[in-house]
Amino acid sequence: MPWIWGGVGALAVLLGGFFWWQGQSADDFDALIAQGKPGLEARVISHPDAGRGHINMGTPVQYATDPPTSGVHWPNWTNPGFYERPEPREKLVHALEHGNVVIYYDRPPAEVLNQIRSWQRRFTGQWDGLVVVPKQGLGPIIELTAWNKLLRLETWDAALAAAFVDAYRGRGPENPVR
Repeated sequence: MPWIWGGVGALAVLLGGFFWWQGQSADDFDALIAQGKPGLEARVISHPDAGRGHINMGTPVQYATDPPTSGVHWPNWTNPGFYERPEPREKLVHALEHGNVVIYYDRPPAEVLNQIRSWQRRFTGQWDGLVVVPKQGLGPIIELTAWNKLLRLETWDAALAAAFVDAYRGRGPENPVR
């Protein structure tokens, strides 16, 4: 019988630690947003809206910007998640239309990728999630996109990135939820 109580106690400690850690990461993210907001407007590039029509699956699109921030796209989209293989741009643009933020990476430092991965696990909704995908040639650069918006970070700035995610996540033209 004592082993049951020991197991229950260990489980309670683990669960308590998990919920404390979840609260800490939410507080940390909110603090980053507050730090990044003042400088965000000066760093975000706004692109003209290139439309939002659907085209046949498999039809390639030549986008006006790289990475694309709007334009015609396929009728299916990339779901929020962390991807280790590139996704078609035509699906990523549809994810932007939904209100997702797409984050592009190549070879950032491990701690940067771990932070982005933890943010992605936090924001998983179809209309307000994070899509994290590789893009060859960026090296340590991180690009964050939303509908008609781009933030290119030559050097990782977690505060600016968090402020971008907060400002544009859930605000796509198809179904704004925030």
